[in-house]
Amino acid sequence: MTGDSENPNSDVQYHLEVSADDVADTVLLPGNPERLEKIVEFWDDHEIRAHHREYRTATGTTDGTPISVTSTGIGSPSAAIAVEELARVGCETFIRVGSCGAIQPEMDVGDLVITTGAVRQEGTSDEYVREDYPATADYEVVCALVAAAERLGYDYHTGVTMSADSFYAGQGRPGFEGFEAAGADDLVDQLKDANVKNIEMEASAIMTIANLYGLRAGAVCTVYANRETGAFRTEGESRAAETATLATHLLAKMDAVKRAHGAERWHAGLALEED
Repeated sequence: MTGDSENPNSDVQYHLEVSADDVADTVLLPGNPERLEKIVEFWDDHEIRAHHREYRTATGTTDGTPISVTSTGIGSPSAAIAVEELARVGCETFIRVGSCGAIQPEMDVGDLVITTGAVRQEGTSDEYVREDYPATADYEVVCALVAAAERLGYDYHTGVTMSADSFYAGQGRPGFEGFEAAGADDLVDQLKDANVKNIEMEASAIMTIANLYGLRAGAVCTVYANRETGAFRTEGESRAAETATLATHLLAKMDAVKRAHGAERWHAGLALEED
């Protein structure tokens, strides 16, 4: 039991400094606080609701659908805090919006990766649940992200992501003065052979925690680098933001169709007309 001084159920959350009135049901989760400005460019309107540490939150609308964004900083520990505190003020759907390194040769810089599941190489989710618990994306979120990418005409890939805690050693990169972690020399090859699509640092924790709490989560990332081909360019960042924004609107429409048909979950028999 925690004392009153550490009560996590306060109306205003300790790290994010948001309350239930500050956020929508669906929240986009970029790492970089500066990415927030690039995300809200695709909205109809927005208002900054909080900014504390690495956590910056804005809420607005897209095609009439309420939407929020909260930056998480780099890595799963801070992303987990964001999911925890956003869940406590009523958020139900989380979409990571970020960048990644691809490890399959056919993937180009600027392509999107829509995560269906993740290798939990980060340690944060291990503190929540046994290590063989799967990190899976909610299939409704995946469907909405795929539909959004299709409508926008962006090249995308779906599949398994690996989430690491370290940008350097944990992703098979050399550290200071050429330091190499154990197993670093063949890490990327092993992942590639297992048909893992990309590497990033937050998705598996976000999805694991959301699953544990009965919430929806997924991830869409823009490829900045291909570890197989050696290509590296910071381009296409806005594609993930635009795709996640449209997916939020599509999820709201999917939820409305489910309610109209008395369906618990989205399925192929339900139609979603284009606007």
